[in-house]
Amino acid sequence: MRTDRMRVDGREDSDLDRPIWEQPAASDDGYPAGADATQYLDVANGPPVPAVAPARRSGRHQAVPEKSRLGSRDDEPSAGRDQARPSSHSSDAADPATNGARDRPRGSLVRTGIRGLGQTLITGGLIVLLFVVYELFITDLMTDQRQEELTDELVQNWENDDPTLGPDLPGGGLSQIPIGDGFAFIRIPALGADYVRVVVEGTTTDALTQGPGHYVDSAMPGELGNFSLAGHRTGKGSPFIDLDVLAPGDAVVIETGDTYFTYRVLGDPATGDFGADASGIPGQQIVSPQDVEVVYPIPGVDDATIVPTSAYLTLTTCHPKFSNEQRLIIHAVLDGPGLPKAEYPDGPPALTEN
Repeated sequence: MRTDRMRVDGREDSDLDRPIWEQPAASDDGYPAGADATQYLDVANGPPVPAVAPARRSGRHQAVPEKSRLGSRDDEPSAGRDQARPSSHSSDAADPATNGARDRPRGSLVRTGIRGLGQTLITGGLIVLLFVVYELFITDLMTDQRQEELTDELVQNWENDDPTLGPDLPGGGLSQIPIGDGFAFIRIPALGADYVRVVVEGTTTDALTQGPGHYVDSAMPGELGNFSLAGHRTGKGSPFIDLDVLAPGDAVVIETGDTYFTYRVLGDPATGDFGADASGIPGQQIVSPQDVEVVYPIPGVDDATIVPTSAYLTLTTCHPKFSNEQRLIIHAVLDGPGLPKAEYPDGPPALTEN
C-alpha cells in the first residue's frame, strides 16, 4: 500500500485545482517538463505512477468535476469545512431580517384581530338592518293580514248578533271581551278616506301587534268616561303613525255592531289651539310614559270621586317616531249621540265632510 499522496498525470494535487490551460505540460515520459522523476516514486521506491494523457476537451464542454476524476478526495475528512460552516442559530440571532420575520406573527395577529373586528361589525350592522326592516315592514305586512282576519271575524260576529261585542257596559269598568278579540272599527278621515282599523280588546304586546288596543278598564264607545286606545306609531301595522297631523275639530269615528260614534279633537278649529276647550283638557299633549292620568275617566283628573259627565276618547302612541321616550296623546269628545247604522248605511256625515 502506498504511503504518499498520488500524483495524477504527473501533476501535484494543487495542480488539480487549477484550470486545465494553466497546468504544466507533461514530458514524453508522462512527468512534468523539467521535473525529477524520482520525486514521483513512493517511499518504497516502487515504479512511477504512469502518466495519463489528458483527454482532449472541446470548448463546448466543462472540465470534469473533481469527484469524477478523483473520488478519494471527497472521502477524506472535511473538518475544516465543517468547522467553518456557520451555525444556523448564531446566524439567526445576528440576522435582523430573521428577527423581523419573528416579529411578523405579532403584526399578523393584529391584522387578524382588526379583520375579525371588522367582520363582526359588518355582521352586527346587517343584523340591525334586518331587524329594522322586520320591525318597519315585515310586521306591518303581518299586522295588515291579521287586520283582514279580524275584520272578517268581527263582521261575522255582528251578523251572528254576539251580545258580548256591544258597546253597552253600564258604568264602564272591565269589559267581558276576550283579550285580543276585535270589537269595533276606528276611522279617521283626516288620515285618509280609506283609513280604518279593527280595535282589539287589551293593550298587551300580543294584542297591539294586531291593531289599536282598548284599555280594558276604560269606558266603551259612546259611554260616559274615557274610551281609551293605544296603538303603535311605527311597526306592527303603524296604526297611529300620523296621529300628530290631527287638528282641533277633526273627526274620529268609532263603529260598533249597530252604531256610529263621532268624536271631535278638542281645541279651537278656527285657531288650531289645542288648549282652547272650556273643559281645560288639551286636544293634544306630549307626556312621559308614567303619566297614566291621561286615560283616567276624566283625562288628567286623578280623583275617582268625580263622576264624568262627558264621553271622551283618548288615543295614545309613542313619541317621537321611532322612539318610545314619550307619549303623544290626542283627546276628543263625543259629538252628539250615536247614529244607528240602519239609518246611515253609508256611514255618518263625518266620514265625508272633508
